[in-house]
Amino acid sequence: MSVSKWIGGALGWSFGGPIGAIIGVAIGSFVDSLSNGKGSPFLEEGQQQSRRGNSRSQTRQRSQTQSGDFEVSLLILASIVIKADGKQDQRELDFVRQQFTNMYGKERANHAFKLFKNINNQNNISTRQVCLQIKQMMDHPSRLQLMHFLFGIAKADGTVTDDEERQIYTMAGYLGISSRDYESIKAMFYNSSDNAYKILEIDKSAKVDDIKKAYRKMAKKYHPDKVIHLGKEHQVGAEEKFRQVQMAYEQLQKERGF
Repeated sequence: MSVSKWIGGALGWSFGGPIGAIIGVAIGSFVDSLSNGKGSPFLEEGQQQSRRGNSRSQTRQRSQTQSGDFEVSLLILASIVIKADGKQDQRELDFVRQQFTNMYGKERANHAFKLFKNINNQNNISTRQVCLQIKQMMDHPSRLQLMHFLFGIAKADGTVTDDEERQIYTMAGYLGISSRDYESIKAMFYNSSDNAYKILEIDKSAKVDDIKKAYRKMAKKYHPDKVIHLGKEHQVGAEEKFRQVQMAYEQLQKERGF
């Protein structure tokens, strides 16, 4: 399967708007080299779909997010986070490649990483514009999944730097992620005595009934079925969030003795 066919068959709404423009530049850089400057029918098709996508995005919100839409959004945001601290750690790049390999298999992961490298070479990406397009078109559970993956990238080198955290926090605001949801996902990547409470989005003063209620709410919010429309490959990451909620609840059960 060629890179062009992979991208062409994987994208829906992300062929339009600022994300579509970024993809166009990234695609052009390696399609031009493959076609020796003769051009590519795929690029023409992509431009047509981009125009249609722009028109659709003005009249429709929360359209069904395809696996490819999520994938490309992830690649762009990952590129921004990796460069947030002014350097690109190889462990973070390896994390991106490994996660894509785990989710999609070696062939598709290789295609994704080729696109990622060309996205990563772009220096004029607007975080705000990209995030606002994702907020408009992507459902809330999928956006939470993006947050979880981005923290995973930042933590891949052993620690989340202040610059990386600020960048992800800024993205969360543009993506319409509440402060409680942000802190819940963030707590999954830190070691702290109150992490269990943060993951369940409650205070330390919460009563047992409140803890049980919070657990049911968070288990529903982070249930893997919430992202089933993205494909089985993305449910793996959702299952990790779900396990973190279960572990937080079990920890409080042990501490509180209920």
